[in-house]
Amino acid sequence: MSVSIDIAGLRPERVAVVPSPLAELGTALHALSESGHHPGLRGWATSVTTRLDPHLADRMCEADFLWRTTFSDLFLPCAGVPGGALPGATLAEELDLLDKLTDEQFVDAALEFTCALPYATPSQDVLADAELRRRALDLAAARGPQQLRFSQRLLDDPPRIRAWLRQFLEDCDEAFFADTWSRLRHQLAADARHRTDLLRHKGLAEALTSISAAVILDEAAGRITIDKLRQGHSLIRNGSLLLVPTSLGWPHLMVLHRHGWQPVLHYPVGSPELSSPSSVEQLTLRMTALSHPVRMQLCRNLARSTYTTSELVQIHGMTAPEISRHLSVLKKAGLITTRRRGRYVLYQLDVASVARLGSDFLEALLR
Repeated sequence: MSVSIDIAGLRPERVAVVPSPLAELGTALHALSESGHHPGLRGWATSVTTRLDPHLADRMCEADFLWRTTFSDLFLPCAGVPGGALPGATLAEELDLLDKLTDEQFVDAALEFTCALPYATPSQDVLADAELRRRALDLAAARGPQQLRFSQRLLDDPPRIRAWLRQFLEDCDEAFFADTWSRLRHQLAADARHRTDLLRHKGLAEALTSISAAVILDEAAGRITIDKLRQGHSLIRNGSLLLVPTSLGWPHLMVLHRHGWQPVLHYPVGSPELSSPSSVEQLTLRMTALSHPVRMQLCRNLARSTYTTSELVQIHGMTAPEISRHLSVLKKAGLITTRRRGRYVLYQLDVASVARLGSDFLEALLR
């Protein structure tokens, strides 16, 4: 499983690395709503929430589906502006870009999480199609009265909700984000300069690898592949590729690949944990290997000491070929190590690899 971006024909000068204050505000709202995704930000989140005006906190809950799951593409409106655009230098400039989206674009992006509308295919005009509208409200109702009310207002009067969202984001900026952005923007600007230098002097492949080992460029095929637990595909179509750094985003490595929008990689900076993430294939291999009860029992033995195949045959009452097959699966998954002593091969559990399984699984889910 992966998300791919077809970059055939992409010119080097059409790749840009630019911080986005609006995208960072969206990430901040996500981190405040889902602190479990971001344990390293709990101190910051606690500091913000304890100082938050109760009325603003209530409004934050009113449309939290726009940022709780991850965050809506509305926080990267530059990707949807006809002809393409770069993020603004200030939040006000980015909110002006948000205003340039059509009502259809705005509603389509806003309903993505609450109503599960198609993402990577041409969007249908839910504002004009009564059947699509009914389906969107039915799906919103399944998520609770709050989302149903908001979705109803969104469909009935998009300009009103657009004005509400802009005012809400401006109030968040005044309440806490302006201070946060003043601390983060220098780090993000420095990272953008570094990636831009890599692009100019070492090429796109080097720049993408520096973002994360989960991002791979196949230059022959003209395709970028992002190793994620989901399927998706996007085309450049003579447009641009935008790379947007975030200080608050780890462990999320987001890919905007909405149909008709400019593709965007929204990547975390200053996170060494992302330098060598387990691939989805390797994670699947390891979890499959551990799903068999016999292999779990073998791991129990091998966690305590080294064993030969003959010893394991005696312990488990199985044939040597059966034990060897199970050991082969565990070894292929990278869960056991081997060393030779004379004519014997000793097997032992790789405790460090097993200990990382939980965090690797969670990182793959959130990536």
